[in-house]
Amino acid sequence: MTTLPKLRPYRAQSWSEPVVTELGRKGERGLAVPRVEPEVAKAVGNPSVLVPPRMRRRQPPGLPELSQPQVLRHYLRLSQQTLGMDVNIDLGEGTCTMKYSPKVSEDMSSRIAEVHPLQDENTIQGVLEVVYKLGKVFLREVSGMDEFSFQSGGGSDAVFAMASMMRKYHEMNGELGKRNEIITTVFSHPCDAAVPAVAGFDVVMLYPDEKLGRPSTEALEAAVSERTAGVMITNPEDTGIFNTEIDEWTRIVHDAGGLCGYDQANANALLGITRAREAGFDMCFFNLHKTFGSPHGSDGPACGAVCVREELARFLPVPVVTFDGKRYHLDYDRPDSIGKVRDFMGNVPVMLRAYMWALSMGAEGMRTAAEVSTINNCYLEKLVMKAPGVVKHYETDKRVDQIRYSLQKLKEDTGLGTADVNRRIVDYGIQSTFLSHHPWVVPEPFTPEPCETYSKADIDYWAAVLTRVCQEAYDDPDLIRDAPHRSTIHKMNESELDDPEKWAMTWRAAVRKRKDLMR
Repeated sequence: MTTLPKLRPYRAQSWSEPVVTELGRKGERGLAVPRVEPEVAKAVGNPSVLVPPRMRRRQPPGLPELSQPQVLRHYLRLSQQTLGMDVNIDLGEGTCTMKYSPKVSEDMSSRIAEVHPLQDENTIQGVLEVVYKLGKVFLREVSGMDEFSFQSGGGSDAVFAMASMMRKYHEMNGELGKRNEIITTVFSHPCDAAVPAVAGFDVVMLYPDEKLGRPSTEALEAAVSERTAGVMITNPEDTGIFNTEIDEWTRIVHDAGGLCGYDQANANALLGITRAREAGFDMCFFNLHKTFGSPHGSDGPACGAVCVREELARFLPVPVVTFDGKRYHLDYDRPDSIGKVRDFMGNVPVMLRAYMWALSMGAEGMRTAAEVSTINNCYLEKLVMKAPGVVKHYETDKRVDQIRYSLQKLKEDTGLGTADVNRRIVDYGIQSTFLSHHPWVVPEPFTPEPCETYSKADIDYWAAVLTRVCQEAYDDPDLIRDAPHRSTIHKMNESELDDPEKWAMTWRAAVRKRKDLMR
């Protein structure tokens, strides 16, 4: 019988820290730049004439003016208020794998910080070799695909590249006019529906069979038609359920004339075990900032690695890194390419981290990582299901590296749900945002993912926090309702989230709205 560990006392360092733009004072400087000597100025002339008139600012940028100590204080204070992989157990990040990122990789990626994307390719042969071998050596082995592009800025961007290649394929075959539907499932990542819609397709959504916990093969057969351009799905689905009939799915779509795209953003439990090619897929992508040991930084830094069969390689975004046996090249001469989905080659520092991770793990290490991820998930399941108020909607043994649980019973019993528990767990030093993304087909969902870098002690502690908070919901509901109490964050007034006049996505927008309110 497992005994949950004693929870350690926790209280976050709390600084009432304004944004850096509000800290500056006119005239403060972090560095005194010497004036240009007259003879240098005379020889160089006015550098502003080198900037085209349309690119010149009408006025200097509104940057904060601070000294170096002020800058250090500000960002070090913020660092003390941040929860992340290096300071706490954050296995609760749902379908966004959060694993330890080796610091040797961080050191190496910093060494290419000054490489410019417009450098002559002859001066960056080492960088191009890393990009080329990451695809041709490592991703070829784990996916079975033939050609690769790393330009996409993340998972949704990679899905856009795949959807655009599906369009190009059907356009080249003269069938784009009638093939206007992409099939996906409600438990695939939401971008697998949203992005094909952006790319101009109609979306056909499949819903789960009550017994299987995923759409049935019969539902797919009913959905395909002469209008089918392709399918865009995850497997396992974001509930963690693996479709064991996936090769039959790809056969059905191919028989209908469509292409098959595999969203492998989270492939942590599949490395060395299953491959996209054997499952019948024509293309897939990996999020290097999840599976391949590069930090997952919310909106970045990210890299979606797109992998395709040889017959679709001509549609990849440009440039593609090639090798002629002696030198590496940036190949822009690809007339059938979909063009660009992002600038240059993509996020090279993330590629370097992924290359180092793959090189250090090797084939045996990757498979071990996948197996440990699955073991960790199965162990966590036994602990989570003992927490009061937790239920599981789909009973199946086809689990991989995550499970979508539900706090529906807790909500029914106490009036408190996933969002409330999420706010309370930070009071124990555990990172929040363990929600599952919308749509909430499973009521009050949460999807923890204990990948291979978490120890048994980490999993025990995380489960102990969840169990304590769920019990608090029954014993003292107001304690949960008013949380957090010991953290730097506060309970947000969510009633105003649907009013665009009450929030701003950028600093400029916030300043503008503040001025409007003061009039």
